[in-house]
Amino acid sequence: MKKQFTLCGIGNPLMDFVTYTDHADIAALGSKPGISTLIDEKKADHILGGISTWSNMPGGSCANTLRGVAWLNNNEDRIQSVYSGAVGSDNVGEDYIRMMKRDFGIIPIMPMKNKRTGFSIVMVTPDYERTMFTCLGACEDFNEEDLDFNVLAKSDILHFTAYMWSTVNQKNAVEKAVDYCRKKKTRISFDLADPLMVKFHKDEFISWIPSHVDIIFGNRDEITGITGSDGDDASLALKAGAFADIVVMKVGKQGCVVSFGGKILHIPGIEVAAIDTVGAGDAFAAGFLYGVLSGRKIDEAAMIANALAASIVTVEGCNFMKCDRNAILKGCVR
Repeated sequence: MKKQFTLCGIGNPLMDFVTYTDHADIAALGSKPGISTLIDEKKADHILGGISTWSNMPGGSCANTLRGVAWLNNNEDRIQSVYSGAVGSDNVGEDYIRMMKRDFGIIPIMPMKNKRTGFSIVMVTPDYERTMFTCLGACEDFNEEDLDFNVLAKSDILHFTAYMWSTVNQKNAVEKAVDYCRKKKTRISFDLADPLMVKFHKDEFISWIPSHVDIIFGNRDEITGITGSDGDDASLALKAGAFADIVVMKVGKQGCVVSFGGKILHIPGIEVAAIDTVGAGDAFAAGFLYGVLSGRKIDEAAMIANALAASIVTVEGCNFMKCDRNAILKGCVR
């Protein structure tokens, strides 16, 4: 029997404050273009105080992926997404919850903590380079008590990223959710997300992933990190196949290499003129998960993933509304 919720995501809800500036402003803040920096609230208030205008978008890696799936679903009934993560008891948290539901049709199950909602200040220079200053805020307080086991039991896939290993309580919550989901036959999707996260948690990931995860997303550096080996794309993906039923390795402009059932597929990438690569990996995961959840074959899901990732880097921000859905579902970009 089909479950009520097709996709459940647990992540860090970060409101993106996107503003346009120049390199001098970035240098004045002691940063370099293209760098992502974790900051405290005092530093965040200082930066925001110097900004006159910005636009808001619900962000965070997992949320971006769920937004992409919801956009591809286009309000059809077959995919219903639920997103969980901690926000603050403030206007930003209320806006985040409202936007996820109103603008994307995602059901928000998001506890509100007595702390400021997490956010990223995204500063875009004229060359489209994005420099990010992130304050995690309430995200860090998500814990086991915030899990909705009724939702987890009714979900086909649970998706999360390695960023949930940022704090012990977040990690423990995800591990408890995974243990419960495996008993309910809910598939587990895990995005390695960042080579540094793999480096910091390598030993734990190596021992934990094989018995808990069904789908792995990672770029070449991240897959190399968990396998401890290098080599050509096919052999690396095949070795990573020991970690999960499906391993999807992103190889940039060359597309992706997928390991499943002892087979290796290389799906060529799509050549585009990129202006903004932030969110490309999140969009890739969205395309693949949408393909799987909508009943496509693995190669078709990978083609959609390549197309959505290629399309999102041609527009400003992780704004799926600026992409061509029909072209992406055909595995192309125009």
